[in-house]
Amino acid sequence: MWMKQALWLGVAAVAIAVIWTGSVVKLSAQQAGGTVQIDGDDIGGVVTGPNGPEAGVWVIAETTDLPTRFARIVVTDDRGRYVVPDLPKAKYKVWVRGYGLIDSPKVDGEPGKQLSLRAAPAPDAAAAAQYYPAIYWYSMLKIPDASEFGGKSNIPANITQSDWLTVVKNRSCVGCHQLGQLATRTIPAALGQFESSEKAWIRRVQSGQAAPLMLTPLTQVLGGVPFKYFGDWTDRIAKGELPHSKPARPQGVERNIVVTTWEWGDPKKYLHDLIASDRRYPTVNAGGPLYGSPEYATDDYPILDPKTHTVTSFRGSVRDADTPEALGPGHAAIEKPMAPSPYWGEEKIWDTKANNHNGMFDRKGRVWFAAAVRGPNNPDFCKKGSDHTSAKLFPLERTNRALTFLDPKTKKYTFVDTCFQTHHLQFGYDANDTLWTSGGGPVVGWVNTKMFDETGDAAKSQGWTAFVLDTNGNGKRDDYVEPDQPLDPTKDKRIGGGFYAVMPSPVDGSIWGSVGVFGGTAAVVRLVPGPNPPATALAEIYNVPKPYFGIRGADIDKQGVVWASMGSGHIGSFDRRKCKGPLNGPKATGDHCPEGWTFYQYPGPGFQGIGENSAESSYYTWVDQHNTFGLGEDVPMSTGNLNDGLIALKDGKMIVLRVPYPLGFYAKGFDGRIDDPNAGWKGRGLWTTSGDRAPWLMEGGKGKKPIAVHFQLRPDPLAH
Repeated sequence: MWMKQALWLGVAAVAIAVIWTGSVVKLSAQQAGGTVQIDGDDIGGVVTGPNGPEAGVWVIAETTDLPTRFARIVVTDDRGRYVVPDLPKAKYKVWVRGYGLIDSPKVDGEPGKQLSLRAAPAPDAAAAAQYYPAIYWYSMLKIPDASEFGGKSNIPANITQSDWLTVVKNRSCVGCHQLGQLATRTIPAALGQFESSEKAWIRRVQSGQAAPLMLTPLTQVLGGVPFKYFGDWTDRIAKGELPHSKPARPQGVERNIVVTTWEWGDPKKYLHDLIASDRRYPTVNAGGPLYGSPEYATDDYPILDPKTHTVTSFRGSVRDADTPEALGPGHAAIEKPMAPSPYWGEEKIWDTKANNHNGMFDRKGRVWFAAAVRGPNNPDFCKKGSDHTSAKLFPLERTNRALTFLDPKTKKYTFVDTCFQTHHLQFGYDANDTLWTSGGGPVVGWVNTKMFDETGDAAKSQGWTAFVLDTNGNGKRDDYVEPDQPLDPTKDKRIGGGFYAVMPSPVDGSIWGSVGVFGGTAAVVRLVPGPNPPATALAEIYNVPKPYFGIRGADIDKQGVVWASMGSGHIGSFDRRKCKGPLNGPKATGDHCPEGWTFYQYPGPGFQGIGENSAESSYYTWVDQHNTFGLGEDVPMSTGNLNDGLIALKDGKMIVLRVPYPLGFYAKGFDGRIDDPNAGWKGRGLWTTSGDRAPWLMEGGKGKKPIAVHFQLRPDPLAH
């Protein structure tokens, strides 16, 4: 489909160029009505259309002359001028992409030379819409009216409209894929022939090794009803219906963004995440390689050197030879495809044991991973009857993923066997460089990395705790009632917990996490370890107030304010300092501080018929505590999973950091790094990678590799 679309657009672009000029045109900047200053490693010029300069469109310079495919993308200023800065020496194909246009013909360019370009207006609205971000197409999906919930239709009676949206947005569908780009708003012919699009969707979600993760929420939770709505969506698009709104071209500071991409990894293997630096000390690994985390896909961790544009890999291993693959029960992937994929047939393309979810640099420059060490059965020191302090209070029998770390200098890969499950990981601000983890279900776990370095003793260096609320209000941890039991005025109460994100506070040593991501009430939890954890650890919980819903990834700023991605189409912030009532005691069980919450709606169109909303479904939020990008300190940013990029909130305004090429960019995490604090904008930037579980859904289709992306912020669109 992408090939057919590309051919059609290319023919149209060439035809229009011939009508206007008789040939593909290369004008000097002076001829085009302006001059652009460039250096010997820049390409610059002016983009014009039939009505003059084209402002706010992208100029893409791409090459395959380097060790891996490389592209740099900039935006034109209000006079249509552009500068693609600091290009490595190579021959480039350069073209124009923008809203209201189709791609211009690709022309040859070299650093140090002026290159003015002719934009190609779209011949009609349908051609223009092919370049819209996915959110413009996904917002065409119909959402059942509020009157159809509560047992008034075939939707399960216990499901609310917000439950429905949580599933088809951040909890399930958009939690793994971008929906709305070309590959998902159409039905691939290779899937087969079906009597209805509803049945085609039922078959579609059975494809591949992640089928249960797609099928179960739609069938068991929502009763199979969404298939009708997805079928209607793709039917209307196939008949020619177009999005109900159009994207604006980049404005203001969005025109100052430079996007650089490198291909890395394997076209059959997805990447969950990458890591560039230590989020506490963002000059760690300055200018160094980026490390990818392929989760269920493979044990080969890709490594990108952005200086040499080379991609290598490290083979993640497991400690025990009898470790099974990280597939099947207890995992979010199965051993063999449930049904053939329209792209890869019955081929098993995921085969990991290490199951590296994501990584984090420490201040020594080592890369820590949430990755498997052994099989699921825990050693005796984790279990009931052990004399381990944490096991005495809350024994743990099984875990699928622990911790490892890689020393880039020696390539030594070290196993840190943990009793608790791991998912995301963040270093604390204490003298022990404590590494805190999420994904532990009823507990949160940590490793004293200073102690581990000194002793090599994983058992001695780790701990974990249940989440216990001080509901009797005496200020200390006591015996507790279980989550399903009523309050007892003489005891505390344990809550289910289940950190998804984990955030050590730089303010007071507390540890925060987002909970209720895959079920239950969306909330943030604050854990105070106390002087002798786990015996002294106490928790507080703060529920997300209605009508907001669907929490996912979250982070914390230097003031202790938590920022979180919400399935309701918002970034939410929670500031504990705003709470008016008691923060412990029998009434402090979640709903006691709605005044601590503030919400900001993400950009992009919303679903029609359900009031003001954004269809955006952000996977993760990260706070730029150290101004690694250039918008300032403590700027919260989210993955804009349907907006083809990242979204920053600056002074109450949303700024979109868009990846216009390849279309279909989808990230699950990102971080910032300062390569040179004295180099201005050139020494700073954000790093991320395409995290869609199916990289072949991006523009380029089958065979397309994941990309690593660097965002930089110039002072103006022509800075070089």
